[in-house]
Amino acid sequence: MSTPGRGLVNRLPVPAFSVYLFDVDGTLVDSAHDICGTIQTVLAGTDGADRTYEFLRGYIGRPLIDLFQDVFPRHTPEKIEQLIEEYRRVYPARDHSSTLVFPGVLEALQSLGGRKATATTKGTRTTRMILEKFGLLPYFDHVQGTDGFPAKPNPDVIYAALTALAAKPEDCLFVGDSAADMEAARRAGVRSCAVTYGYGLREEMLLWQPDFWVSDLRELAG
Repeated sequence: MSTPGRGLVNRLPVPAFSVYLFDVDGTLVDSAHDICGTIQTVLAGTDGADRTYEFLRGYIGRPLIDLFQDVFPRHTPEKIEQLIEEYRRVYPARDHSSTLVFPGVLEALQSLGGRKATATTKGTRTTRMILEKFGLLPYFDHVQGTDGFPAKPNPDVIYAALTALAAKPEDCLFVGDSAADMEAARRAGVRSCAVTYGYGLREEMLLWQPDFWVSDLRELAG
């Protein structure tokens, strides 16, 4: 396995698992333009309106409260919550019009054995809507979002998915694109697989020494 910080990864073949958990944004779907576009709409007219797409993209996969607190460090909790609610109002209205399924995802889900679930920072309801819109829902045995409990890198969403599937950590592979995903997997005691095409920085993921790396989800199915 590669040493963190050296920028190299050991591309080991991924063995078969009986349970696969997937992050969504940056792993299954390329949703950055819809997410960042929504945030820019919320920030329009505020002193945070100058935040660039590249800056906002770095927050994908993290809770919205992290972004808004960083942009508005002097805002009260009530004002931060207003911004989050505005995001939740605007985002569905975009109807994911700028979101795409990453190449290879559908084929991988079709051919991959084992049971499958999501483990995402998005809420469960929104996650289910996205999977259904892009024809991915039939390939999942369970849809698990972050609903009222701490988001990744806390392992709660992974625990929730494993509980729903009555699965053991040692039977599971968690696939994601960020350091938060890799940390959550490590804390949950499951094996981890980092994708190289998502939004996370490879150097940050290396710090958590993912068990496997793929550049295309079809590699999971051999």
